[in-house]
Amino acid sequence: MTTTSNSVLAYPAADSTSAIAHFSATFQFETDCWDTNDAIASGNPGFVLLDVRSPESYAKGHLPGAINLLRGKIIASKLAAYSGDTLFVTYCAGPHCNGATKAAIAVAKLGRPVKIMIGGITGWIDEGFSLVTEVSHLAA
Repeated sequence: MTTTSNSVLAYPAADSTSAIAHFSATFQFETDCWDTNDAIASGNPGFVLLDVRSPESYAKGHLPGAINLLRGKIIASKLAAYSGDTLFVTYCAGPHCNGATKAAIAVAKLGRPVKIMIGGITGWIDEGFSLVTEVSHLAA
């Protein structure tokens, strides 16, 4: 009889095929700060970045090109200027905040493609990336 000495070993790891499917699927739902920065730096990121923090937090510093849109204001009319296949990427304060996830649900309920940027502002700063203070607006 094998006994486990810790919580990590208490459950066996999935087989490789299942692990590949599981970990690959996470990329359908999330991106990270590094990949987001790389896309922004390319000059053509291919998504709309939504900062879902308070206007005060946004004004103090946000990701380049990010639009400040609170979760409660994520409604069809605010996204109407964008084609139906436009990808939205939401972010909030960081790993201690679930605002990006709540905002992603709001975007998805409108039938729009969406991902969250894991790490939020905290992760962005931890990676050494700069914040900006100029305001970006939703397309009219």
